[in-house]
Amino acid sequence: MLEANGCVVILSGGMDSTTLTYELVAEGHKPHCLSFVYGQRHEREVELAKRTAEKLGLPHTTIDIGDDLKRLIGASALTGQGEIPHGHYADENMKLTVVPNRNMILLSIAIGYAISNRLEAVAYGAHFGDHAIYPDCRTTFVYAMQNVARICHFDPIRIYAPYLLDTKTDICRIGLKLGVPYEDTWTCYEGGERPCGKCGSCVERAEAFQDNCAVDPLVRSA
Repeated sequence: MLEANGCVVILSGGMDSTTLTYELVAEGHKPHCLSFVYGQRHEREVELAKRTAEKLGLPHTTIDIGDDLKRLIGASALTGQGEIPHGHYADENMKLTVVPNRNMILLSIAIGYAISNRLEAVAYGAHFGDHAIYPDCRTTFVYAMQNVARICHFDPIRIYAPYLLDTKTDICRIGLKLGVPYEDTWTCYEGGERPCGKCGSCVERAEAFQDNCAVDPLVRSA
């Protein structure tokens, strides 16, 4: 449980950050929600993040850094450099979806927002399943950023990543218990109207619902 006098949550619109947002609200918090446009193909997730914030009555801000980020460090399949690879996250080709240093950039902005608004914590949904592929989701990275956040300003900022040792299945289980409307989330890396069902993100999502003996509402409505 987060103990802080006000917090920011990085709300992408995916399963992890949406579940985290609902969990924070269930704990009695009213987090400020930040969503980022960084040139991702699946920008639809930002629309759903806005919907989640509206449903929960939370302040929400969308920050567009897409053009500059794509121009400077956009060498990723997520930002349009080549095709989205298909298969499980464990496959070597999923490294093509890494956006260099993305989470450090987003966390830095969120920390600045927290400082400016006199909030004490930044929450984000990094989880165990991301560690093998994404360096900026690994425990070593998060712990280092937590140390930086404590000393980057006059007052320490806490980085809260409660799912760091949890799998997508664990997060889905938490969300199902909380009644998270997963139809308001988007996971697929493709920018289509329906989930492709083939990219690593779709495969992991499908496994999470299957492991919890549940039906993904996005698949049910397809």
